[in-house]
Amino acid sequence: MKRIFTIFALILTVAFIAPEVEAKRFGGGKSFGKSFKTAPVKKQQPQQTDNLRQQQQPGANQAANSSRKGLMGGLMGGLLAGGLLAAFFGGAFEGIQFMDILIMGLIAYVILKLFKTMRSAKSTPMGHREAYSGNSPRQPQQPNQFRQQANQGGQGGMAQDEYVSTDSDVPFNLPPGFNMNAFLNGSREHYRVLQGAWNHNELDTIREYVSPALLDDLIAERAKLDGEQHTEVMYVDAELVRADYDANIAQLSIKFSGRYKDRQDGVEEDITDIWHLERDLRAPNAPWLIVGIQA
Repeated sequence: MKRIFTIFALILTVAFIAPEVEAKRFGGGKSFGKSFKTAPVKKQQPQQTDNLRQQQQPGANQAANSSRKGLMGGLMGGLLAGGLLAAFFGGAFEGIQFMDILIMGLIAYVILKLFKTMRSAKSTPMGHREAYSGNSPRQPQQPNQFRQQANQGGQGGMAQDEYVSTDSDVPFNLPPGFNMNAFLNGSREHYRVLQGAWNHNELDTIREYVSPALLDDLIAERAKLDGEQHTEVMYVDAELVRADYDANIAQLSIKFSGRYKDRQDGVEEDITDIWHLERDLRAPNAPWLIVGIQA
């Protein structure tokens, strides 16, 4: 009996001390280059903001109901495992038989499975689910799509004076002729492109998007990883959290949020990155370049 209890305790110990595996995201999850203070933006019309909040409320209620169902399922599983353990310690397994060993193996398997689920499978936010499959986005693309978006006119249906930063110390001044919708939509694709380039160590692709100083830091960080990586972007959203310009330079900060997954290890992580970009307004058709990554 003591030997069986010892084996069971070892199984639990191994489960709790197992090393944590992380997805190898672009930049290694570190901060490089320039950094600026950022803040979310909001519409200046309170009525429109209230309407948007009411539209989002049903989704929040569904998330709460789903959370309660998951909690009940976890409680039922815990009660089942607890009943088996009570039978074990209550003497029901005296004179160990083959069926008793099978039941103990089942208990250990359930505990390991539950622990792995709690550790690596976090709840998925509602909405903004954009599937992404494959090793990397290797579709034919023109170099640095940021260049084209910088030259598109209009605000894409969103006037600059409709939005203001929630922090008075953070500017939100869009450069002339800047198309916010097109830029943010393209940014989500660029995020996937750069993650794919990071996976396959495609430095020439990364060079098109970043400043020379930032490229040096990224090359040094990527050299710490062996071979190809297997991190894919499950879904990602982009939000403009800072904008400013003068006669020489335009600056933008984009906050990305979403979810990563390591295909080999099955580990998932949240995306919480901010890219700081700059464009030289003195040079015709100059591209936007990433000058800083804030993890």
